[in-house]
Amino acid sequence: MSRAFVKESAESAPPPERMIAGGPNPVTQAGYEKIAAEVARLEAALKSETNVLLRETLERDLRYWAVKKASAQVAPPPEGAAVAFGSRVTFTRNGKTQTLRIVGEDEADPARGLVSWRSPLVQAVMGAEAGDEIEMDKPKVEIVIVRVEN
Repeated sequence: MSRAFVKESAESAPPPERMIAGGPNPVTQAGYEKIAAEVARLEAALKSETNVLLRETLERDLRYWAVKKASAQVAPPPEGAAVAFGSRVTFTRNGKTQTLRIVGEDEADPARGLVSWRSPLVQAVMGAEAGDEIEMDKPKVEIVIVRVEN
């Protein structure tokens, strides 16, 4: 029998740990509050959960969020004219105007215009000011900064 069709893990195996990126963990004040609320929610859920498998998942998630809370560094509001963590940036690329806010990893929500400071797009525009033109290599695109709100 081929090993390709054999189940490798038991039904009761604990869930795998959630990956945590190394390095700094800058967050906005709203991002810190979101992390703290998630820790509180998980702690409350653990108090009443009796299902062993659900408890393992809740415990795993609590470990993740507790580390994220402990490592969180609330960034001061951005100052000056340059794009920085916490900035709201309006730019054009590929003929379209877009606006995004630079936030921490755990508060990123691209559909709402919240983009992680680790994203290649954000890395390309960091430090730029209104009127600057930036060329990204991957994907190959030209970005023109229209407005920076700090």
